[in-house]
Amino acid sequence: MFKFFTRLLFPPIIRLLFAATVVGRRNMPASGGVILASNHLSFFDSVILSLLARRPVSFLAKAEYFTGKGIKGWLSRVFFESIDAIPVHRDSASAAQDALDAGLERLVDGEAFAMYPEGTRSLDGRLYRGKTGVAWLALTANVPVVPVALTGTDKIQPVGSRGIRLAKLRVEFGQPMNLSSYGAASSGKARREATDAIMDEIAAMSGQELAGIYNERPATTVKQRVRRLFRGRAPLT
Repeated sequence: MFKFFTRLLFPPIIRLLFAATVVGRRNMPASGGVILASNHLSFFDSVILSLLARRPVSFLAKAEYFTGKGIKGWLSRVFFESIDAIPVHRDSASAAQDALDAGLERLVDGEAFAMYPEGTRSLDGRLYRGKTGVAWLALTANVPVVPVALTGTDKIQPVGSRGIRLAKLRVEFGQPMNLSSYGAASSGKARREATDAIMDEIAAMSGQELAGIYNERPATTVKQRVRRLFRGRAPLT
């Protein structure tokens, strides 16, 4: 019931508060498995995608959003469950593969799944190089990818801010991309070329400067630094 009211009431509120412009919404297929591949500027991005897309969209969210205590923890859990968020432990050794497996399960079931090829949000506004998990997922599930460009979410929730500010929002859904012509999911070259094509489409819509490098969360422990060093050699980066 809460999920129903979330999708019924929140979209018009979002459109009104942030003077939201939504372009190409019907480019997202009305049914069947599909990946929304978006740039990532703010925590608010997932909320926007979930509420303004043509149909319900699943996405990954930190497991901590589902395990909080008290009223705040309960509200967080109920809200993220209402917008089909999938909890993931980002710092576990198998986090990347767990995320892809969760997405693959949703796509096989004919659902829509959103992901950020950059891996984490951009703190300087540039568009970072995409990790090839998005191409692996699309080629493995044999589903199209709809590139998405979000503009203004970094103003709605600036870096370091916990509050929400009023700013203009723009969401553009690009034309669906069939990646099958690039080759098989097992081919590193196919995954790399397909991912680069997706990022080029996002850049063309968002107008962001291309960083040309990967965007990594700062490592906070020696163990994490070592893990990320080797992750850079992994086939899905």
